Amino acid sequence: MVVGAGGAGYRLLLLHLEGENRWCLPKGHVEPGESLAASALREVREETGLDDIVLGDELGEVSYRFYSPSRGVNIHKTSVYFLGRTAQSVAHPERIFDRYEWVALERAWELVPYDTDRTIVEKARCLLERSPTVTRPSPKQGARKG
Repeated sequence: MVVGAGGAGYRLLLLHLEGENRWCLPKGHVEPGESLAASALREVREETGLDDIVLGDELGEVSYRFYSPSRGVNIHKTSVYFLGRTAQSVAHPERIFDRYEWVALERAWELVPYDTDRTIVEKARCLLERSPTVTRPSPKQGARKG
């Protein structure tokens, strides 16, 4: 999860997954021999194009199951989220995402469709209230990749 701060408070970067028409947090998988923190930084770089991220505290982990029609199997996945901070405001999402938005934490909580993601957004809000120091970008809302 990547946050910055705008004029009215913190902003969280959400990616819109085109094929499923839903907003999500950046996440991915751990490569062999890679730490969770190194994986988080690499995945955020790959999915968002942001490369100046300061990785902070671990926010928690969520586990979920889903069916993969292309592979014909049920998948059990665990994602570990960290709070990442950046002053960058322009993302360049991977092709599976059709757009991104920097949104207020309250709005992010409304946009993400799963309770597990809402729990992570809430943990970020609590952590940021306790430790508010963050670089202040001027995020652009609703930007599309070009």
